[in-house]
Amino acid sequence: MFPNDIEDAARRIIQTASARQLWITTAESCTGGLVGAALTAIAGSSAVYDRGFITYSNAAKTDLLGVPGDLLATHGAVSEAAARAMAQGALRAAGAQIAVAVTGIAGPGGGSDDKPVGLVHFGLATADGDVAHRQAQFGNLGRQAVRMSALRMALNLIELGLDQTA
Repeated sequence: MFPNDIEDAARRIIQTASARQLWITTAESCTGGLVGAALTAIAGSSAVYDRGFITYSNAAKTDLLGVPGDLLATHGAVSEAAARAMAQGALRAAGAQIAVAVTGIAGPGGGSDDKPVGLVHFGLATADGDVAHRQAQFGNLGRQAVRMSALRMALNLIELGLDQTA
């Protein structure tokens, strides 16, 4: 279903999290559940992945993850602040030790000068209170290519979180 590099990354994540008895959750907007799908494509994923959140709208981000409406109004859904808040909200809502959040503009429309198509923000929250942010500008590669690039980066961030979590 997924390219080999994505399956390999997901397999490493599931094996590592399982060995350490850590729970992972996801909060996804522009990827629409691809991160959760990649993880659950691996046998044994139920030992470490209990739930994920597809929060495509601002209302979903607020209702399911507790992202403050004023934060979204001030910074927008595609922002560092939103990605961090999404990751923290998912971690809290799922009772997990690691949460990754993805929010961006996959295209082909919806971009602006400040936030062009291909801009994606990532949040990574861990149970020890660390919240990291990454930003990528993948460019206007086409909707599917942006989403797959975001999936790869999200999996990379989860691996980073596992490396940092004892």
